[in-house]
Amino acid sequence: MAHDTAAAHDGALLGVATEELMACPTCDSLYRARMPDHGGRAVCDVCHTVLISPRDKAGLNIIALTLAVTMLVTAAVFFPFLEIHVSGLGNKASILDVATSFRSGLMIVLSVATIAMIVLIPLLRTLLLLYVLVPVVMNLPPAAHARRAFRLSQQMKPWAMSEIFAIGCAVALVKVADLAQIGFGPAFWMFSLLVVIVVINDSYLCSWSVWKSLERDED
Repeated sequence: MAHDTAAAHDGALLGVATEELMACPTCDSLYRARMPDHGGRAVCDVCHTVLISPRDKAGLNIIALTLAVTMLVTAAVFFPFLEIHVSGLGNKASILDVATSFRSGLMIVLSVATIAMIVLIPLLRTLLLLYVLVPVVMNLPPAAHARRAFRLSQQMKPWAMSEIFAIGCAVALVKVADLAQIGFGPAFWMFSLLVVIVVINDSYLCSWSVWKSLERDED
């Protein structure tokens, strides 16, 4: 790791307590975890994945951004996502309309998977983060089962695809722009803003710092 966090790839980790070790989530390189200097961060020497990146007032920022994500995801379900006009005919569709348009056969599975990955899972993940972080930031004892809740929120991260959905729609719309007149509804702009907020939120969230806070408060 960079920035004064000791790396150990051979025998240097012998005798080190298990709770002091951490593995890179990308390449599985093993390190002895140490808090970086103020303003620094710990980076994997092998794949350069950021492992520890604490920031001042990060907890409050994450809570505010997580609340914003929750409101955007919830509102975007009901507002029109697209308006399409062809030959004088027009139609508006929301994400909820699309998700409930398939009601028979295997398409039901596709409908459920779509609404789960772009709405339900991101929403549940944000609620879990709030459940874990609010007591920590307020200097209160951790909520019941906070460690389990935070672990679940991290495991759900690859399956929360709201931002992937927004980017995919933008690419698809460019390809069909010549076939019809397309207008973007409020939900489209909500998802566009969601992409930016998710990226910023992930940059603030230091998983190692959260784990250490939970362990310290539970001792």
